[in-house]
Amino acid sequence: MRLPKPRRPRLPRTRAGQRRLVQAVMAGCVLALLPATWMYVVAGDRLRTTADAPRTDVAVVFGAGLWDGEPSPYLAHRLDAAAELYRAGRIEVVLVTGDNSREEYDEPDAMRAYLTRHGVPDSRIVSDYAGFDTWDSCVRAKKIFGVDEAVLISQGFHIRRAVALCQEAGVASYGVGVDAKHDATWYYGGTRELFAAGKAALDAVFEPDPRFLGRQEPGVREALASAR
Repeated sequence: MRLPKPRRPRLPRTRAGQRRLVQAVMAGCVLALLPATWMYVVAGDRLRTTADAPRTDVAVVFGAGLWDGEPSPYLAHRLDAAAELYRAGRIEVVLVTGDNSREEYDEPDAMRAYLTRHGVPDSRIVSDYAGFDTWDSCVRAKKIFGVDEAVLISQGFHIRRAVALCQEAGVASYGVGVDAKHDATWYYGGTRELFAAGKAALDAVFEPDPRFLGRQEPGVREALASAR
């Protein structure tokens, strides 16, 4: 038994129909670009480098995957920037936020170990084990760890979204976008941001609770007290 061939969509034949189709496509493109435009506007004047990042008590480093239990090259670049800011005296405490949803995968502990190997004292590192995505990390930084202001560290393709979401979550933020090799991962990350921008805009509008919120933790406050 032969299945009927799927019918090809027919383009409008009249000028009015073609005009409506073009208008619909243009409207769809505008709507698709609105979230990215919002991110660029919010983060536009809040991006810095490690050389001119403002002096801030806390830096937030977002997870970016592990390779055989060690930070991926992209995550290592983020952690290197955090260590550089610490050595330069521009930050006092590093909040590492990442995924520890299963026992065999622990981003925050791997990030902590990397930082201590690169000169950041263990007492100046605070771990957020429930930073499952950027919005969760930003909300938890504010509500769980009491962070009001921070320097955020990530790759350039992600940093604007991080700044925009943390601003919405109530954390006054500056972003440091670290350099990255333009390999397949970089292009994938840049493409992914086009779709992630839509979710970010929805998070900013509806402000959902993180997947796991929990009780307040004194880690950042205690680490800052030990630095005084």
